[in-house]
Amino acid sequence: MKKLSHYDPAGSPRMVDVSAKPETRRTARAHAFVKIAPSVLRKLPGNPKGNPLEIARIAGIGAAKRTSELIPLCHPLMLSHADLEVTLEARGVRIVASAATTAQTGVEMEALTAAAVAALTVYDMTKALDKSIEIQDLYLLEKTGGKSGSFRRKHD
Repeated sequence: MKKLSHYDPAGSPRMVDVSAKPETRRTARAHAFVKIAPSVLRKLPGNPKGNPLEIARIAGIGAAKRTSELIPLCHPLMLSHADLEVTLEARGVRIVASAATTAQTGVEMEALTAAAVAALTVYDMTKALDKSIEIQDLYLLEKTGGKSGSFRRKHD
């Protein structure tokens, strides 16, 4: 059975020591969906705060770069790439965040944080129109690199 690496043998939380791990190229992609009523979606192009999709993309990039400040035991990483695809769909906004680095630990948390903050930004920019907007389906799509190898989420 696998053990959770963020706990020492006594059960106290700790930052994992990755100093003995080799630096390898690591990538991750994460997903989030913001469910928005069609009547609100139609109003997005005229949003007085600006284009919510582009602002969400920029917010997500900034969040990826600051993940270790938000998640207590997360290692600070020098990202070589962070970007988001923010797409308007019939039921809402689909967000796919990607992150990459060459480091001793993975970038899953950076991709997930980017997707989450982008979704929160869409909510923030549209909440005046509808408070019932839902943030849904935040999950890791895939990751590459590291000792555990590649992971790709199976479609439901």
